[in-house]
Amino acid sequence: MRNTAKDPLSTRSITLSPPRRALLLFPLLSLCILLTATEAVNAQTVAILAIESDKFANDVAERLGEALGSRTKVLDLSLAKAAYSSAPPANPLNMTLEEGTRIGAVTGSNAFLIVGSAIQRRSASGRPDYFEAYAVICGVSSRTGRLIYWKLHSFEAPQPGIAADLLLRSISKISADLASTIDVALKMEVTEPDPPRFEEAPDEQGETGIQTPVPYRRLRPEYTTMAALYGIAATVDVMVFLDETGKIVRTETVRWAGFGLDESVETNIRSMNWRPAQRNGKPIAMKFLVRYNFKKIGGTSR
Repeated sequence: MRNTAKDPLSTRSITLSPPRRALLLFPLLSLCILLTATEAVNAQTVAILAIESDKFANDVAERLGEALGSRTKVLDLSLAKAAYSSAPPANPLNMTLEEGTRIGAVTGSNAFLIVGSAIQRRSASGRPDYFEAYAVICGVSSRTGRLIYWKLHSFEAPQPGIAADLLLRSISKISADLASTIDVALKMEVTEPDPPRFEEAPDEQGETGIQTPVPYRRLRPEYTTMAALYGIAATVDVMVFLDETGKIVRTETVRWAGFGLDESVETNIRSMNWRPAQRNGKPIAMKFLVRYNFKKIGGTSR
């Protein structure tokens, strides 16, 4: 049997022999295979990990998984939780890069979301007591352990059930921004330049004639209002790359905390003037770790 196809520019019929038909179908088949392969390569796999194990926390995680499922590949929640439980960090909301990459490896994800959620009673002067439902969502790169997304979503209502419902209904709206932010951040990590190869600060001062960098004046980072509101105690570690002139070339947060504390430390470090490292009296470039421990004590940090 011979196959015919209408010429769109005329009413006459065109007869296609089997070999010609195969030649026309081959490019279409190749294009479909290419698009499928490209989609598989570009798809990011995300694991969702709820810190708490109560019903509200599970509802938040499930709703988040459903919302993200149409935009990216989401791992089975129970399997991701089991993998996470095999290597949990000391503080899931205050992780080091090493802890982040370890969790990424055991979950087999491109990125994972640490979700801390709760419903709590609040008091404020001049108004009746109310209930707050909140969820802290931390997006972490499995490749580097970096914090690539952080947001706190909070809703208030006179009754806990109403506050919880408001939060759950908001999740679908934030999923598009969440998925887009993670996708862009993961792609940027692949193309970003390597850090400069600066000498690492020795464990002890004066070792081999080396003097490590010191600030000409010491400042303390702000303990943010958001951190105070949620009673956050955390440690922020930042690796600083300082050249031989005392200029900060690069910084990298290697233990993150969220709640505005990472940005507070970054601002504080860059606000100080630094004396460069020296070897036998000669300035040299060096990378070194700066650590700040935050604890809520009268609204200050120490």
